[in-house]
Amino acid sequence: MDSRGRPGRPSGIREIDLYSTPEGARAVGNPVRRVILAALREREHSFDEIVALSGRVKSTVSVHLQEMAAAGVVGSRPDPDDARKKIFFLTGDLVGTVSAEDRIADALSAYAGVYGAGAADPFAFYKLTFRTVRVLLMQEGILLDPLLTRAGEWIGEELYPAVADPTTEVFCTNIARFWEDHNLGRVEVAGTEPLTLLVYDCFECEDLPVTGRPACAFDSGILRALFSGHYGRPTAAIETRCYSMGFDHCRFEVVPEDGGGERGG
Repeated sequence: MDSRGRPGRPSGIREIDLYSTPEGARAVGNPVRRVILAALREREHSFDEIVALSGRVKSTVSVHLQEMAAAGVVGSRPDPDDARKKIFFLTGDLVGTVSAEDRIADALSAYAGVYGAGAADPFAFYKLTFRTVRVLLMQEGILLDPLLTRAGEWIGEELYPAVADPTTEVFCTNIARFWEDHNLGRVEVAGTEPLTLLVYDCFECEDLPVTGRPACAFDSGILRALFSGHYGRPTAAIETRCYSMGFDHCRFEVVPEDGGGERGG
Protein backbone atom coordinates (compact mmCIF):
# COMPACT_ATOMS: atom_id res chain seq x y z
CA MET A 1 0.00 0.00 0.00
CA ASP A 2 3.00 2.27 0.33
CA SER A 3 4.80 3.29 -2.84
CA ARG A 4 7.65 5.47 -1.58
CA GLY A 5 11.27 4.25 -1.72
CA ARG A 6 12.61 1.06 -3.19
CA PRO A 7 10.26 -1.93 -3.48
CA GLY A 8 10.10 -3.79 -0.21
CA ARG A 9 12.02 -1.09 1.66
CA PRO A 10 9.70 1.88 2.30
CA SER A 11 11.69 5.00 3.11
CA GLY A 12 11.46 6.18 6.71
CA ILE A 13 9.15 3.36 7.84
CA ARG A 14 10.39 1.44 10.87
CA GLU A 15 7.40 -0.90 11.29
CA ILE A 16 4.92 -2.52 8.94
CA ASP A 17 1.72 -4.22 10.08
CA LEU A 18 0.42 -7.23 8.16
CA TYR A 19 -3.34 -7.67 7.86
CA SER A 20 -5.33 -10.55 6.50
CA THR A 21 -8.14 -9.58 4.13
CA PRO A 22 -10.62 -11.51 1.97
CA GLU A 23 -8.28 -10.82 -0.97
CA GLY A 24 -5.08 -11.85 0.84
CA ALA A 25 -2.46 -10.27 3.11
CA ARG A 26 -1.90 -6.50 3.01
CA ALA A 27 1.08 -4.57 4.37
CA VAL A 28 0.43 -1.24 6.10
CA GLY A 29 3.41 0.96 6.89
CA ASN A 30 2.01 4.50 6.84
CA PRO A 31 1.99 5.77 10.46
CA VAL A 32 -1.43 7.44 10.11
CA ARG A 33 -2.99 4.28 8.75
CA ARG A 34 -1.41 2.19 11.48
CA VAL A 35 -2.97 4.50 14.09
CA ILE A 36 -6.37 4.27 12.42
CA LEU A 37 -6.23 0.49 12.15
CA ALA A 38 -5.05 0.12 15.75
CA ALA A 39 -8.16 2.03 16.85
CA LEU A 40 -10.40 -0.09 14.63
CA ARG A 41 -8.97 -3.24 16.20
CA GLU A 42 -10.53 -2.06 19.45
CA ARG A 43 -13.96 -1.22 18.03
CA GLU A 44 -15.81 0.37 15.13
CA HIS A 45 -15.45 4.14 14.73
CA SER A 46 -17.28 6.93 12.98
CA PHE A 47 -15.46 9.13 10.49
CA ASP A 48 -15.37 12.04 12.93
CA GLU A 49 -13.91 9.83 15.66
CA ILE A 50 -11.18 8.66 13.29
CA VAL A 51 -10.35 12.25 12.38
CA ALA A 52 -10.03 13.14 16.07
CA LEU A 53 -7.85 10.18 17.03
CA SER A 54 -5.59 10.46 13.98
CA GLY A 55 -4.87 14.16 14.44
CA ARG A 56 -5.21 14.76 10.68
CA VAL A 57 -7.59 16.92 8.66
CA LYS A 58 -10.75 15.37 7.22
CA SER A 59 -9.54 15.36 3.63
CA THR A 60 -6.38 13.44 4.56
CA VAL A 61 -8.28 10.89 6.64
CA SER A 62 -10.79 10.45 3.83
CA VAL A 63 -8.03 9.56 1.35
CA HIS A 64 -6.49 7.06 3.77
CA LEU A 65 -9.84 5.38 4.40
CA GLN A 66 -10.68 5.23 0.70
CA GLU A 67 -7.37 3.59 -0.15
CA MET A 68 -7.58 1.12 2.74
CA ALA A 69 -11.14 0.25 1.69
CA ALA A 70 -9.95 -0.32 -1.88
CA ALA A 71 -7.21 -2.62 -0.51
CA GLY A 72 -9.80 -4.58 1.46
CA VAL A 73 -8.42 -3.69 4.89
CA VAL A 74 -11.42 -1.68 6.13
CA GLY A 75 -15.12 -1.63 5.40
CA SER A 76 -17.97 0.70 6.23
CA ARG A 77 -21.70 0.78 6.83
CA PRO A 78 -24.25 3.57 7.23
CA ASP A 79 -24.39 5.22 10.63
CA PRO A 80 -27.76 4.16 12.17
CA ASP A 81 -28.09 7.64 13.68
CA ASP A 82 -27.34 9.50 10.46
CA ALA A 83 -27.49 7.71 7.11
CA ARG A 84 -25.32 10.44 5.55
CA LYS A 85 -22.39 9.27 7.68
CA LYS A 86 -20.45 6.01 7.87
CA ILE A 87 -19.18 3.68 10.55
CA PHE A 88 -15.82 2.07 9.74
CA PHE A 89 -14.58 -1.37 10.75
CA LEU A 90 -11.79 -3.84 10.03
CA THR A 91 -12.46 -6.51 7.41
CA GLY A 92 -9.57 -8.73 8.50
CA ASP A 93 -7.19 -9.39 11.37
CA LEU A 94 -3.74 -8.22 12.34
CA VAL A 95 -1.41 -11.09 11.45
CA GLY A 96 1.92 -9.67 12.58
CA THR A 97 4.43 -6.86 12.45
CA VAL A 98 7.68 -6.43 10.55
CA SER A 99 10.12 -4.23 12.43
CA ALA A 100 13.75 -3.46 11.60
CA GLU A 101 14.34 -2.56 15.25
CA ASP A 102 13.17 -5.99 16.41
CA ARG A 103 15.59 -7.98 14.27
CA ILE A 104 18.09 -10.13 16.13
CA ALA A 105 21.57 -10.74 14.78
CA ASP A 106 22.39 -13.77 16.92
CA ALA A 107 23.23 -17.06 15.24
CA LEU A 108 20.35 -19.50 15.07
CA SER A 109 22.46 -22.20 16.69
CA ALA A 110 22.67 -20.09 19.86
CA TYR A 111 18.98 -20.65 20.51
CA ALA A 112 17.82 -23.60 18.44
CA GLY A 113 19.58 -26.12 20.65
CA VAL A 114 20.96 -29.44 19.56
CA TYR A 115 18.69 -32.27 18.59
CA GLY A 116 20.01 -35.80 18.68
CA ALA A 117 18.25 -38.63 16.91
CA GLY A 118 16.80 -41.04 19.44
CA ALA A 119 16.69 -38.40 22.17
CA ALA A 120 14.90 -39.47 25.33
CA ASP A 121 12.40 -36.62 24.98
CA PRO A 122 9.96 -37.65 22.20
CA PHE A 123 8.85 -34.04 21.87
CA ALA A 124 12.35 -32.66 21.34
CA PHE A 125 12.10 -32.56 17.56
CA TYR A 126 8.79 -30.68 17.60
CA LYS A 127 10.16 -28.18 20.12
CA LEU A 128 13.20 -27.66 17.92
CA THR A 129 11.00 -27.11 14.86
CA PHE A 130 8.79 -24.55 16.62
CA ARG A 131 11.77 -22.77 18.15
CA THR A 132 13.67 -22.66 14.86
CA VAL A 133 10.76 -21.07 12.99
CA ARG A 134 10.33 -18.45 15.72
CA VAL A 135 14.02 -17.52 15.73
CA LEU A 136 14.23 -17.36 11.93
CA LEU A 137 11.27 -14.96 11.90
CA MET A 138 12.85 -12.87 14.66
CA GLN A 139 16.07 -12.65 12.67
CA GLU A 140 14.04 -10.98 9.93
CA GLY A 141 12.20 -8.70 12.38
CA ILE A 142 8.89 -10.50 11.80
CA LEU A 143 6.63 -10.75 14.85
CA LEU A 144 3.58 -12.96 14.36
CA ASP A 145 2.19 -12.68 17.89
CA PRO A 146 -1.43 -11.96 16.82
CA LEU A 147 -1.43 -15.01 14.55
CA LEU A 148 0.18 -17.20 17.21
CA THR A 149 -2.38 -16.02 19.76
CA ARG A 150 -5.26 -16.98 17.47
CA ALA A 151 -3.67 -20.36 16.78
CA GLY A 152 -3.35 -20.88 20.53
CA GLU A 153 -7.00 -19.95 21.03
CA TRP A 154 -8.11 -22.55 18.48
CA ILE A 155 -6.05 -25.22 20.20
CA GLY A 156 -7.30 -24.12 23.61
CA GLU A 157 -10.91 -24.49 22.49
CA GLU A 158 -10.20 -28.05 21.33
CA LEU A 159 -8.27 -28.85 24.52
CA TYR A 160 -10.86 -27.45 26.94
CA PRO A 161 -13.14 -30.55 27.18
CA ALA A 162 -10.11 -32.68 28.13
CA VAL A 163 -9.19 -30.53 31.15
CA ALA A 164 -12.54 -28.99 32.12
CA ASP A 165 -13.72 -29.07 35.72
CA PRO A 166 -16.23 -26.83 37.52
CA THR A 167 -13.79 -26.04 40.32
CA THR A 168 -10.91 -23.71 39.48
CA GLU A 169 -8.43 -25.61 41.67
CA VAL A 170 -9.01 -28.93 39.88
CA PHE A 171 -9.14 -27.16 36.51
CA CYS A 172 -5.68 -25.68 37.11
CA THR A 173 -4.40 -29.07 38.27
CA ASN A 174 -5.67 -30.63 35.03
CA ILE A 175 -3.92 -27.93 32.98
CA ALA A 176 -0.68 -28.49 34.89
CA ARG A 177 -0.91 -32.24 34.33
CA PHE A 178 -1.52 -31.76 30.59
CA TRP A 179 1.46 -29.39 30.30
CA GLU A 180 3.70 -31.87 32.12
CA ASP A 181 2.46 -34.94 30.22
CA HIS A 182 3.18 -33.21 26.91
CA ASN A 183 6.51 -31.66 27.96
CA LEU A 184 5.17 -28.11 27.57
CA GLY A 185 6.56 -27.00 30.92
CA ARG A 186 5.75 -27.10 34.62
CA VAL A 187 2.74 -25.04 35.71
CA GLU A 188 2.24 -23.74 39.25
CA VAL A 189 -0.49 -21.58 40.74
CA ALA A 190 1.22 -18.62 42.42
CA GLY A 191 -1.82 -16.61 43.50
CA THR A 192 -5.59 -16.33 43.29
CA GLU A 193 -6.31 -12.55 43.30
CA PRO A 194 -5.86 -12.41 40.39
CA LEU A 195 -5.33 -16.03 39.44
CA THR A 196 -1.61 -16.20 38.62
CA LEU A 197 0.17 -19.06 36.88
CA LEU A 198 3.92 -19.63 36.68
CA VAL A 199 5.35 -21.76 33.88
CA TYR A 200 8.84 -23.20 34.23
CA ASP A 201 10.77 -24.85 31.36
CA CYS A 202 8.37 -23.18 28.93
CA PHE A 203 8.50 -24.94 25.55
CA GLU A 204 7.60 -21.75 23.69
CA CYS A 205 10.25 -19.35 24.90
CA GLU A 206 12.84 -20.95 27.19
CA ASP A 207 15.56 -20.84 24.54
CA LEU A 208 14.51 -17.68 22.70
CA PRO A 209 16.65 -14.51 22.72
CA VAL A 210 16.18 -12.07 25.59
CA THR A 211 14.34 -9.16 23.99
CA GLY A 212 12.80 -7.52 27.05
CA ARG A 213 9.26 -8.37 25.88
CA PRO A 214 6.90 -11.31 26.51
CA ALA A 215 7.17 -13.99 23.82
CA CYS A 216 4.50 -16.54 24.74
CA ALA A 217 1.69 -15.43 22.43
CA PHE A 218 0.84 -19.05 21.65
CA ASP A 219 0.56 -20.04 25.32
CA SER A 220 -1.41 -16.86 26.04
CA GLY A 221 -3.92 -17.85 23.36
CA ILE A 222 -4.30 -21.37 24.75
CA LEU A 223 -4.81 -20.11 28.30
CA ARG A 224 -7.22 -17.41 27.14
CA ALA A 225 -9.45 -20.00 25.47
CA LEU A 226 -9.23 -22.41 28.42
CA PHE A 227 -10.17 -19.86 31.06
CA SER A 228 -12.79 -18.20 28.87
CA GLY A 229 -14.44 -21.61 28.67
CA HIS A 230 -14.03 -22.19 32.40
CA TYR A 231 -15.48 -18.84 33.49
CA GLY A 232 -18.04 -18.60 30.69
CA ARG A 233 -16.92 -15.11 29.65
CA PRO A 234 -14.01 -13.56 27.73
CA THR A 235 -10.91 -13.88 29.88
CA ALA A 236 -7.36 -12.76 29.16
CA ALA A 237 -4.11 -14.48 30.11
CA ILE A 238 -1.69 -11.56 30.39
CA GLU A 239 1.99 -12.46 30.40
CA THR A 240 3.90 -10.24 32.83
CA ARG A 241 7.15 -12.22 33.01
CA CYS A 242 8.90 -14.36 30.45
CA TYR A 243 12.20 -16.10 29.76
CA SER A 244 12.60 -13.60 26.92
CA MET A 245 12.42 -10.82 29.52
CA GLY A 246 15.29 -12.33 31.49
CA PHE A 247 13.27 -14.27 34.09
CA ASP A 248 13.62 -17.96 34.92
CA HIS A 249 9.91 -18.56 34.37
CA CYS A 250 6.85 -17.19 32.60
CA ARG A 251 4.06 -15.56 34.57
CA PHE A 252 0.45 -15.20 33.45
CA GLU A 253 -2.34 -13.28 35.17
CA VAL A 254 -5.83 -14.53 34.35
CA VAL A 255 -8.26 -11.61 34.38
CA PRO A 256 -11.65 -10.77 32.84
CA GLU A 257 -11.33 -8.92 29.55
CA ASP A 258 -13.60 -6.18 30.87
CA GLY A 259 -10.54 -4.92 32.74
CA GLY A 260 -11.07 -6.55 36.10
CA GLY A 261 -7.94 -7.16 38.15
CA GLU A 262 -4.59 -5.40 38.14
CA ARG A 263 -1.39 -6.54 36.54
CA GLY A 264 1.59 -7.12 38.75
CA GLY A 265 5.31 -7.25 38.05
